[in-house]
Amino acid sequence: MSLEACRSLVERADPERFSAAQLGTEAAQKVLWPLYAMNVEVSRAPWVTQEPMIAEMRLQWWRDALEEIAEGKPVRGHEVTTALAASIGAGEALQLDRLVQARRWDIYNDAFDDEAALLGYLDDTAGGLMWAGASALGAPVDVRGEVVAFARAVGLSRFLKAAPELEARGRRPLVDGRPKAIAALCIRILAEMPKQSALKRRLGRDAASVLTEGWQARALLKQAISNPTRVADGTLGLSEFGKRWRLLFS
Repeated sequence: MSLEACRSLVERADPERFSAAQLGTEAAQKVLWPLYAMNVEVSRAPWVTQEPMIAEMRLQWWRDALEEIAEGKPVRGHEVTTALAASIGAGEALQLDRLVQARRWDIYNDAFDDEAALLGYLDDTAGGLMWAGASALGAPVDVRGEVVAFARAVGLSRFLKAAPELEARGRRPLVDGRPKAIAALCIRILAEMPKQSALKRRLGRDAASVLTEGWQARALLKQAISNPTRVADGTLGLSEFGKRWRLLFS
């Protein structure tokens, strides 16, 4: 039941990852539903309150739960943590702890110190989530860097789409929001993004399922390169037909 609860949570709160996870193998779905559900809970923790202390406590709750998983202790009762503990090991729990820590940026109004800090945030959030899934599904350790590079591009495309809303909520998401700087960043990250087909072969069938959530990333980054003002305008995105077509062939 906890696995089904995770699936329902992802369907409601993260429809893009839900669509991607549905295409995964049966083994992959048993890992992806708890992972994506945990990510929903953690990512929204900083936004459900205007009190930083309460938001910090919410994130600490998840850090404590992940510590219990990492140490093999009985995990606190929660429909997501129960399923998560059954699907990941100590290494993945430690990786996810970095994700939770990175989400502290969402609580406050401080800008990233520099581009490296922004990319580190993407690596710990999008990259940490994707690698935790791949690792739990048996991906070889030597492919970790490529998975994180792939996830960095996916995370950047999502982050650019969210930038206007983040600004509306008082955050300062972009180190340099000028169109020229946005395009340059996207060009570099896109150039560093591994080819999905080649990466799939290295990961194996089950672990390769984690890549499907990136089905829009290349198109969105190319869109931002050709017309970076769409980031500030909040018009970065694909048509429903474009989404379905890319998901089908991802």
